[in-house]
Amino acid sequence: MNRPGRAFPRIKKWGLFLACLVFAPSTATLADDQSSELGRFTRALEIIRSNYADEEGVDYRDLIDHAIDGMLSSRDADSAYLPPPEFVERRDDHAGQFGGLGIVISIRNEHLVVAAPLDGTPGHRAGLMSGDRIVEIDGRPTQGTSLQEAVRAMRGEPGTKVRLKIMRRDELKDVEITREVVVVESVRDAGILESGIGYVRITQFNAPTPADLEKALSELKGEGLEALVLDLRSNPGGLLVPAVDAAGLFLAKGKNVVTSKGRDPRRTRPHQVTRDPAYPNLPLVVLVNDGTAGATEAFAAALRDHGRAALVGQKTFGRGSTQSIFPLEDGGAIRLTTGYFYTPAGERIHEVGIEPDVRVEMSPEQWRDIQLARVHREVPSPDPQLERAVDLLKTILEQEGE
Repeated sequence: MNRPGRAFPRIKKWGLFLACLVFAPSTATLADDQSSELGRFTRALEIIRSNYADEEGVDYRDLIDHAIDGMLSSRDADSAYLPPPEFVERRDDHAGQFGGLGIVISIRNEHLVVAAPLDGTPGHRAGLMSGDRIVEIDGRPTQGTSLQEAVRAMRGEPGTKVRLKIMRRDELKDVEITREVVVVESVRDAGILESGIGYVRITQFNAPTPADLEKALSELKGEGLEALVLDLRSNPGGLLVPAVDAAGLFLAKGKNVVTSKGRDPRRTRPHQVTRDPAYPNLPLVVLVNDGTAGATEAFAAALRDHGRAALVGQKTFGRGSTQSIFPLEDGGAIRLTTGYFYTPAGERIHEVGIEPDVRVEMSPEQWRDIQLARVHREVPSPDPQLERAVDLLKTILEQEGE
């Protein structure tokens, strides 16, 4: 039950009662300890249910739901309990269409931040940028809010509005955004820049991405494609399998793209290319920035580690974990972090990020102007990262021509 002045209230402490129970070895002593801890939890549950001042909100199911949620949210920001309605909703997220603002969010240093706005979406058009802190949603503070609560607060019926208070470089800004049904077109702006140097931008990896990228490259090849700038800036990731399949356009069959490792060796899994490459020798430069995250970081690092591309731009976001979904009998599910991404060179991505081979700094204002020019189809703003990428490819083509 909501109370004035409290932001997204939830019972947070239950996870602490259960955290040590899940992986207890089956020795007699520890079994007794486990029984004791379960008894402690059951006693606490009954005390709350019988004595809490408000009669509402002490239903067994509600208390257990919050207990599970607390246990998971105390692990990390990406682990969560998904009640049945939310589980159904989230299964549609990566199908290419969903309702909301079109931004990917994360938790950094206990703050809710924008990882990246999806291109052409309401959040993107409103000028939201990677790294923006979301301080309030519709007047309610976000401090202590889980990712799932924030997502639910920002989603709603298409055509309705949501008010965000944003902190950017110590400056507060109010933004009102109208919700829309978001359609994610992942491969955009394909074309020849100059002298046979092509350009393709990938906004997110979803199911159609590999086929759409291959189609775009085939069309560019017909226009004289000799080298390629692949723009992954502010690409928040998406699905890992399409990212691995897209890497197969450039990497030899059998090459490792990324390895997911967890504490359970059975969940350690290399994700390898399963096809012959269509463009094994095409010179590549990949653009990255602090909005490049998740599966996109894995894709970029694989091209770099296998010597297929140079990375140009800024250090990436550093979001490289894998979550497994464990369905529950009631139609809900547990979303649990079970591993972290490691590059072919053995580097961990999560909370570390990927350093580019050629660092080209760009201010948030410069990047905003570039994005807004795209949205409004205006004359492109100066883009020093793209210019550096083109210069590198010109040098490579000149060397190959000697």
